[in-house]
Amino acid sequence: MTLPGAPRKPTIRDVARVAGVSHGTVSRYLNGGHWVSPEAREAVEAAIVSTGYTANHAARSLATGRSGSLAFLLTESQQLLFSDPTFALLLRGATEALAERSMTLVLLIAGTEAERENVERYVRAGHVDGVLLVSSHESDALLASLVVAGVPTVCSGVPTGDLAIAHVAIDEVEAARKMTRHLVRGGHRRIALITGPHDTPGGRLRLAGFRDELGDRFDPDLVEQGSYERASGDAAMTRLLERAPDIDAVFAASDVMAVGAIDALRRAGRRVPEDVAVAGFDDSGLAETAKPPLTTVRQPWAQISSTMVDMVLDVIAGRPRDAVILPTDLVVRESA
Repeated sequence: MTLPGAPRKPTIRDVARVAGVSHGTVSRYLNGGHWVSPEAREAVEAAIVSTGYTANHAARSLATGRSGSLAFLLTESQQLLFSDPTFALLLRGATEALAERSMTLVLLIAGTEAERENVERYVRAGHVDGVLLVSSHESDALLASLVVAGVPTVCSGVPTGDLAIAHVAIDEVEAARKMTRHLVRGGHRRIALITGPHDTPGGRLRLAGFRDELGDRFDPDLVEQGSYERASGDAAMTRLLERAPDIDAVFAASDVMAVGAIDALRRAGRRVPEDVAVAGFDDSGLAETAKPPLTTVRQPWAQISSTMVDMVLDVIAGRPRDAVILPTDLVVRESA
């Protein structure tokens, strides 16, 4: 009930009148911005500001069956969320992309079995319109469960298993080949690799690129697995030095593990890069501040996030999407 004398709240028809567009154009803008020209978008945004319009999300949810929110789903431990800056970059990019559409991002963590069960119930109950899955493991059945339930889902990275899911990825194999080639051209002959978990796309495909580039020079004894955490990079580097003290370069499949590898090398009295060159992967911000600054592979984080949001909104709207592969850059700094 509106109290006597209370100002009337502006409606989308008011926004349409001020913007000089149709009611339907404003409605499309508010529901994701599809099929709205840049000129109309600009006019609508200005009209929203000038009229003071705010969407009634509860009413819209009842009318459309949509929540106006997406889930940012991380199937890793809470610790990794705060220790690996790549997730923060993706989270920030997705939040910004949704804010432009007046939508909300809900952070969900499913690192344990109990958390996975809770997340599955929450998502399947319709509390979010779709899912941005930013990590996946072959042993995790959550992705398959979302697919079976018909939840619009887009993955960051190539999905594990045989599931045909829309995804945004980089060319992991070529990126790893590019970095390995750089180390070889730098004159290094005993190049080690610290991989990510082999049941993840990055862990499996970066190893494949490293092995392909080295060809006959590939030595499986110079490969150790990490978990994308700093301590795992330290431990992997320690094992490599014990087994092969003549290593002259190491390529870590993440910047975080590369920093851990440098910790181990320093304890062993090895200088970086004079004795051992170190390369990372991601260019997440940590690489630039590391000592020495890391040579790494730069992923286009903002583009990954915004593309994932665009794709999942297309899937929600009934426009199927397949895959988008984005380019990477080799960034050369002091460590290699």
